[in-house]
Formats: sequence, structure tokens, C-alpha cells
Amino acid sequence: MVGHLLRYHPAVHKIKELVDGGSLGKLQYLYSNRLNLGKFRTEENILWSFAPHDISVILHLLGERPTDVQAHGANYLHPDRADVTVTVLRFASGVSGHIFVSWLHPYKEQKLVVVGDRGMAVFDDVVKERKLTLYQHSVEWVDRVPVPRREDAKEVAFPAEEPLRLECQHFLDCVTSRRQPWTDGAEGLAVLEVLAACQRSLDGAAPISRPAAPTAPPKRCYFAHETAVIDEPCEIGEGTKIWHFTHVMKGAKIGSRCILGQNVNVDGGVIVGNNVKIQNNVSLYTGVVIEDDVFLGPSCVLTNVTNPRSQVNRHSLYERTILKRGSTIGANATIVCGVTVGRYAFVGAGAVLTRDVPDYALVVGNPARQHGWMSRHGLRLHLPDAEGIMRCPESGYRYKETEPGILRCLDLDEESPLPESLSKGTKPYREHRAQGEEHGARSTGHRAQGTE
Repeated sequence: MVGHLLRYHPAVHKIKELVDGGSLGKLQYLYSNRLNLGKFRTEENILWSFAPHDISVILHLLGERPTDVQAHGANYLHPDRADVTVTVLRFASGVSGHIFVSWLHPYKEQKLVVVGDRGMAVFDDVVKERKLTLYQHSVEWVDRVPVPRREDAKEVAFPAEEPLRLECQHFLDCVTSRRQPWTDGAEGLAVLEVLAACQRSLDGAAPISRPAAPTAPPKRCYFAHETAVIDEPCEIGEGTKIWHFTHVMKGAKIGSRCILGQNVNVDGGVIVGNNVKIQNNVSLYTGVVIEDDVFLGPSCVLTNVTNPRSQVNRHSLYERTILKRGSTIGANATIVCGVTVGRYAFVGAGAVLTRDVPDYALVVGNPARQHGWMSRHGLRLHLPDAEGIMRCPESGYRYKETEPGILRCLDLDEESPLPESLSKGTKPYREHRAQGEEHGARSTGHRAQGTE
């Protein structure tokens, strides 16, 4: 947030209302005087010292960037520091802005005048009363000659609040609510680019400069609910969705096409791959690495210190927990830190995992123990046939223990994506389970007949 104090002045807010509401009609020109005797500075010239606030307000009122900039100045107190400058800004809408700043002036003046074809607003920040007045003068053409029709000035009321207090409160509100400040980095950059063009003109460059259009901030490529808190800097991939009351902390890395449910916390240093589904009430602490296509069920728990004590600081001793590609952690399961869950492994609901899990293993219980194998589609693999092959009831893919305790898919490499035809479920789990049990029973019968 940039400290452009005038943007928080209630009178400037009121002028913006008059402009946007049409009370001034079509804007024609603005001028701003910021004059005083001293304080003389040596680290910057009067343009950089006084004019940023006026440029900020003019850009705010017009909602556009100048196309042409011309600045003139004079050095009286320092050979290389301008003490007085006059700047002219021209805009594509036809409006022009004039900024006169000086610290060699006999009296203090801080005045902004906004002139439209239906009214003229004058903001004088030095006077104690009638700081903002509206003149609804008009110009009539008589015999093709413009004739002014004067009206008495009308005071325009606005809240008598201190701009500095409002600015500080706005900063605190933005920190609390994660809102974008009025004077954010993009606004500060726009003002700096105009100032740089003015300085080039003062330095003898071409009298008219055209400041480059501001670089648009990168569009957010992910969705975050308004109640989510995203601490920058962090990395969040394209297409990821972050839902209610979720907190992503600084330094976290989240891939593309992920879904983070309600009340999820992702600590700094956590790495989450692509297409990861994280259900409600899950906290991922520093030390957790989650590869692509992992599913974490509601309220599952992952820790990062085996022997935590409140009195003993072990922040530098966080243990590494790795959930490998395609694995599933069931609802309310607890993963004690320092373990690796293998590719496409399945940790059952409520399990307490204290040791590594091999690829495709199904583990349940407290403490968790292996109770067979799961296919890549998340279906129980039943007894192997005579050749030691088990088939997934849904995909038909074949699986085999290539070595004791090591299962591999014979039809698809573990790192290959599923074919599109197999990436959508076709039957409820119970139907697949019944089919698999029937197949397993037939396989057992065939094996028995063979041994007899």
C-alpha cells in the first residue's frame, strides 16, 4: 500500500462522487497548486517531493492515464534541483491537468480545481471553513460570443475526518479482510511512470513524453472464495479452487486443478502437486509433500513432529511426509510424520499410520496394517489367478506381485495418465465389490482344482 494521503481525504472522495455522478458535467480541465516556503530538500526536487499526491488524485478522478506529459522547471537554490515546476498532462478524453508546485512561494497554498461544462469544484485544504465549494457557473453563446453566467458558490459538506487516520484504518482493514488497497502497488507504479516522464521532460528530453501503459497485474488463474486467506508470496496453479475459510500461507506451493475444501490450512513449505483433492478440515504442515492426483479425505490429520513438546522448539526438525502419486487418505485417518505413502496406496478411514506403505497397498486399523491390494481405480484386488494375476473389476487392468510385497500394473505405467474412457466411474463401489468377490471365488476354485 502506497501512502498517497490525499486519496483518503473525505473532500477528494466527495469530488469523485460529483465527477462520477455528473454534477460537473463533461470535464474540461483540472489544476492543482501545492505551494509553500520551504522545507527545502536536497535529496529530491520539488516535482518528486510535492507532485506525487496531485498526480495520484488526478489519475483517480479521471480514471485514465495521460497520453502527453510536459514539464518545465527552474533551479534557484540548488544547481541541479528544481525548486519550481509546472506540469501539463493531456488525456485521450480531451481533459488536461495542470500541476504547479513550489517551495519558494510567499504563502502556503494547497488547492485543487476541477472544471466541467456544468459545474466547477474547488477544494482548498488550507482554509478552515468551506474547504469544498461548488460553482455552477455556465457559459452561454450570444451572437456567437461566449458569455459567462455566474452563480454564487455553494458549500459542499463532507465528513470532518482526519485523512491520516482514515488511511491508517484503511490499511488495517485491508490486512484484516484481504481487500485490495485503494493505493496499491499498481496505483503507485502508475504515478511513478508519470513522474518519470515529467523528469525526462525537465532533463531536456522531447517536450512531450508518452509514458508507457502500466503493466497489467497478472490475472488470477485460480479461484479463491472471498473468505479464503492467501498469503503472498505463494504459488497456486491454474484452475485450482480454494473454498470457504481456507488459509494458504506464504511459501506454499500448490499445483493446477486442485480443490481445497472448507477450513483447509496449507503451511509455508508445503508442496502440493496437480489435481489434488483436499476435503474439509485438513491441515497440511511444513514438511508435507503431496504428489499429483492425491485424495485427502475430510478431517484427516498429518503431523510433522513425532515427539512434540510445547516447551521444546523443534521448528528446524520438521520431519518429511510424502504422499505419492494417486494415493488416498481416508476420512479421519492420522498419518504420523516421517512416513511415505506409496503410489495409489489406500489408507482406510480412521486408520492410524505409523510406517511406510508400499504402492497399491490397502491399510486399515490402529495401528494400520496391510489388508490386501487396491487397484489404481480404488477397488479391492482379490485373490490372484493361477498365473498370479489380479484384475481390477472396473478397468480390467492386470496387477501382479513382481516381487514379494511389490505390486505392479501390467497394462499401464504408474506415471501415465488414465485414458479418458476410464477416467469417469461407471458403477457404485458395492457393485464392483460384488463382482470382484465373485471373480475371486472362481479363481480360488480353479486354483484348488489345479492342485488336486
